[in-house]
Amino acid sequence: MNNVVEVRDVSVTLGSIDLYRSAALNLRREATVALTGPNRSGKSVLLKVICGFVTPDSGSVWIDPSLLSARRTFPERFGIAIDGPAYIPGRTGLQNLLELARIRRQITVEDVRATMMRVGLDPDAKQKVRNYSLGMKQKLSLAQALMEKPEVLLLDEPFNALDKSSVERVTEILRAERERGATILFTSHSDRDVHTLADEVFRVEEQCLVAP
Repeated sequence: MNNVVEVRDVSVTLGSIDLYRSAALNLRREATVALTGPNRSGKSVLLKVICGFVTPDSGSVWIDPSLLSARRTFPERFGIAIDGPAYIPGRTGLQNLLELARIRRQITVEDVRATMMRVGLDPDAKQKVRNYSLGMKQKLSLAQALMEKPEVLLLDEPFNALDKSSVERVTEILRAERERGATILFTSHSDRDVHTLADEVFRVEEQCLVAP
């Protein structure tokens, strides 16, 4: 099978709002897929459903078993950037990423430093994350997702709060990730991002996922 993720007839209600009704999406191996739609249409929620952070009311999400681990409740080889980075405010960006890297112990300090430089952050900066700009926090979130070289990337508005040069940098990073063999699903409200990167596009429309 060429799919790494299949969203199968998923329905999700949050509070009194129906976000999805029998939504379906197949994420092909090594594809870059964009998810578009109005604000508050549930794009971020679908990413959370896929990685197991939100349980659908009905339907299911199938994930390639090679990406799963019996010891975890979420996929093993996913890189996730949703709702910004999780961070300890009083530590530097490097200190935060090293804390995360210690969980799985699969990458070195130099790997973490290289990822920070790749996204445009200085690993030697003494600035605490509490004092980061929105753009710097976005880069830290991307570094968290990228640093362990995941097979699947789920990225919520990866270009949000970035200046022009940073947008170009991240665009090239995502192209390189696809060339490396990663599968990418990202949300965006920007036609430029979608047309530049996506092999396939799905739009949230009337609680369903449709291909324009």
